[in-house]
Amino acid sequence: MNRFIKYNGKLNVIGENVRKYREAENLSLTQLSNKLLLLGIDIPKPSLQNIEMGKRVVKEYEFYALCKVFNVSMENMLKDFIKELE
Repeated sequence: MNRFIKYNGKLNVIGENVRKYREAENLSLTQLSNKLLLLGIDIPKPSLQNIEMGKRVVKEYEFYALCKVFNVSMENMLKDFIKELE
């Protein structure tokens, strides 16, 4: 049983943007995982894949590290979600 509340059927609101930024930088999931590992954040390839598909919750420290790797603000990573709420 899933104990997390879903938003539009997903466990996170940034997955699509993570994929968009990753593909824009021509990074594989493994390369992204390695970049995160250099920051001390261990998110294996399968977990990153689940994040992108909205099947995994993103912890706040993971969220910050993803933004840092892509050099985007947290607000920018959340822009689609913020727009929906307005």
